[in-house]
Amino acid sequence: MDTHIEPPSESTTPAARAVDVSIVIPLLNEAESLRPLMRQVRETMAATGRRFETIFIDDGSTDGSIGILEELHDVHDEVKVIQFRRNFGKAAAYVAGFDMAAGRTIITMDADLQDDPEEIPRLIEKIEGGVDLVSGWKKKRFDPLSKTVPSRFFNWVTGRISGIPIHDFNCGLKAFRGEVVRDIKIYGELHRYIPVLAHMEGYRVDEIVVQHRPRQFGVTKYGWTRLLKGFLDLLTVMYLGRYIGRPLHLFGTIGIVLSALGVGINGYIAALWFRTGTIQHRHPLLFLGILLSVLGVQFLCTGLLADMITRQTLPNEKYNIRRVLA
Repeated sequence: MDTHIEPPSESTTPAARAVDVSIVIPLLNEAESLRPLMRQVRETMAATGRRFETIFIDDGSTDGSIGILEELHDVHDEVKVIQFRRNFGKAAAYVAGFDMAAGRTIITMDADLQDDPEEIPRLIEKIEGGVDLVSGWKKKRFDPLSKTVPSRFFNWVTGRISGIPIHDFNCGLKAFRGEVVRDIKIYGELHRYIPVLAHMEGYRVDEIVVQHRPRQFGVTKYGWTRLLKGFLDLLTVMYLGRYIGRPLHLFGTIGIVLSALGVGINGYIAALWFRTGTIQHRHPLLFLGILLSVLGVQFLCTGLLADMITRQTLPNEKYNIRRVLA
């Protein structure tokens, strides 16, 4: 499926293009939440006086959500709807929503009413204060343990590995400058790591504590089963961010360490044999030394091959410029 949505063209009327805020809302089977959610969003945005659009992405719902979205679209000019043919995942929904978004500031939130639309003005204020991405922190949560415990562990591990001092990477309530979502690449299930991806591109990332509400309708789609996938995705993000342009730095370092250990062990075995004429039944240690030496050479060769492929396929070194003084 092609999730690319053509952005507004230059021929679009100024009135149609004049949007301050785009609110992107992916959803899956949230029919009961959609009407109250839209009512709350409109009340909140009316109080801010900003022009806005709300982009709903129906990710293969089977509960009649699309019918309600069609109704909202007919009644409210600011409602736009993208319907997927089937469930493609939240990352694909975000990409489709970002492609359509015309606002200078982009807000993401979940459709289950647990994210409070009244937090949107605070997120916008933070962006206008100079931050490029602000993530919500659900400090007090109203979720079952099957969701909160994996989430806390996930956030702790992600924070330690990425070095970004925020507490809730996976909170659906976020705000971005428009250029942020156009600059980062989201695929698979990397939507969890949008703050990490933005930070690696040089954008300023911050967080604010937001109100979290109990779920009123439906059931959660997250739990322990997402933990392993999330960890694997984190490895992908960290590799792409740090080593995609220099894979030999990763594989070469591992290879040198393993080779050094193998040579050290084999050197000890050789010294023992020269001194005593026997290795004194240290055959397992000998085999370990040989294994580490071979693995070290393999990692080094893998790094060299990856570096050669990278040089042929990647463009010149990429960087972002904040401003130019001329």
